Amino acid sequence: MDPFADLFRGLRAQGSLFGSSTLTAPWSLLFVDGAPLTLCAMIEGAGWVVVDGRAPEYVETGDILIVRGPGPFSFVDALGTAAEPVECGVDCAVPELGGTRHRIGWSDRGPDEPAGDGTTTLVVGAYPVRGEVGRRLLDVLPEVVRVDPGGATDAVRELLAVEVAVDAPGQQVVLDRLLDWALVCSLREWFDRPGSEAPPWWAAQRDPVVGSALRLLHTEPAAEWTVASLAARVGVSRSTMAKRFGDLVGEPPLTYLTRWRMTLAADLLVEREEATIAEVARAVGYADPFGFSAAFKRIRGVNPSRFRRAAVSA
Repeated sequence: MDPFADLFRGLRAQGSLFGSSTLTAPWSLLFVDGAPLTLCAMIEGAGWVVVDGRAPEYVETGDILIVRGPGPFSFVDALGTAAEPVECGVDCAVPELGGTRHRIGWSDRGPDEPAGDGTTTLVVGAYPVRGEVGRRLLDVLPEVVRVDPGGATDAVRELLAVEVAVDAPGQQVVLDRLLDWALVCSLREWFDRPGSEAPPWWAAQRDPVVGSALRLLHTEPAAEWTVASLAARVGVSRSTMAKRFGDLVGEPPLTYLTRWRMTLAADLLVEREEATIAEVARAVGYADPFGFSAAFKRIRGVNPSRFRRAAVSA
């Protein structure tokens, strides 16, 4: 694992497709599910994505937008459209209304409707991001991530276009995986963009020394790491490891490791309610539950037991 891959731990489209909407103007779709993360892929046509408090985003064929929730957002044919907003989400299909049709998972185009007939087709997938690992991803994203065509996302968008145009067994599974592919490719492309304000570890992953160290820490977070043992595994001196890691990541290796361990521990405390604090401590590399509790409180602001009670009752 690496820091980027670990952000997608448990983050999968699993029947979470809102649907493919074939739209004829005027239209106004209001997405109200409050999903933490929503991916919008414009298969053909154009329209506007409107998020409260932000300038509207014009999207056209090939564009992908990722919207960070939980606030609602709209997709409209034109700013100031005369269309009445139609609420839609994971559990509702929008009936035919003023030339707008919306179905979950299957093709909307009729058998006699050719592509490029003046309609707009949008595929939208919602991601129920949960836990502290997922929050690390949300914390580094702006409200809207826009990825224009011309990069790695083109291939997956073309496959999405093919898949939503047919009714076939297993279509939901294919669409789920294509959405996952689109999400990862889109975020990778956005993180690489100048001015994206990507976290320091993103660029650090490309450094031969620090990148190797980060992969080790994420692959074996419970190992008994010291700066010296980490340096030895990577094949550099302790001083080189300490300096390169601090310069590129912005904090010492063991400080980074402690933060990552506490993130993993926070999710374990909620996901495994039957586990004792000592068992969670051992799972993230602490033989002493008291040392673990002290580290957890220092990083998270509360002790593990109180964090668990608050999270479970929320």
